[in-house]
Amino acid sequence: MMTTALTYKTTTQPTLYLYMDIQITDRALDKIREIAQQEAINMTDHVLRVAVVPGGCSGLTYDLGWDSALQAEDRITDFGDVRVAMDKRSYLYVEGTELDFSDGLEGKGFHFLNPQAARTCACGESFGL
Repeated sequence: MMTTALTYKTTTQPTLYLYMDIQITDRALDKIREIAQQEAINMTDHVLRVAVVPGGCSGLTYDLGWDSALQAEDRITDFGDVRVAMDKRSYLYVEGTELDFSDGLEGKGFHFLNPQAARTCACGESFGL
């Protein structure tokens, strides 16, 4: 199962805003807000960046982190006070995905339920198409 820590980075300002199709459960939103509060992140000045990066035993892995600015061509969407950004390449891998959070016996952390994933590793940390 996916357990991801949130990190912080700074990038440049976007020139174009594009909508994206990703769902975030109430449990995940509550946890994102809790982490933002613990890390003293101002949600009006930061976005939650979702990225897909090479790695893991299935080839690709998810990355979550705070970002204070957006890139040109980022896809963004708001979930109330939680603003989510994703680069175009990552979006192609996770379109239609649901982000959930679990603290149960089957694995604590953020979990991506990706309908495009043809395979995942046993630990749930990576996926392949």
